[in-house]
Amino acid sequence: MKATFILAHDMARANAARAVQAAPDGYMVQISEPTKKREQEEKYHAMIGDIAKQCEFMGGKLDADDWKRLLVDMFAKVMRDLGTPLHHDGRVIPSLDYERVVQLGIQTRDFWVREAADFIEYLYAFGAEKGVRWSEPSGRMAA
Repeated sequence: MKATFILAHDMARANAARAVQAAPDGYMVQISEPTKKREQEEKYHAMIGDIAKQCEFMGGKLDADDWKRLLVDMFAKVMRDLGTPLHHDGRVIPSLDYERVVQLGIQTRDFWVREAADFIEYLYAFGAEKGVRWSEPSGRMAA
């Protein structure tokens, strides 16, 4: 059995408490912030696509996947510098042959709603600095 309760009102809290009371020994309970919304994911992927089409890095174009890795890495650094690191912050380690560095741990699929909203705002700021024209109106959907 697996159940998810969004603690949005008293009834949901009561249902969650009942489920905890009825759960067999050995079951576990986890309470966490909600993970990102699908519409947030669609928005930041569209924004990254716009950046990939319009921006260059080191004198050349990069595809959206490469831009995503660079932008997520920089976003994670900015959040660390602000004293609010991502809940699943990454790290850089040497490659197995010690000839390169590899970024581990940061995945947008693990973003909480708040982190996805902050990432979208970061992309707006990055795009403004680089003169990116967004392919959709900026009706900011931060949360």
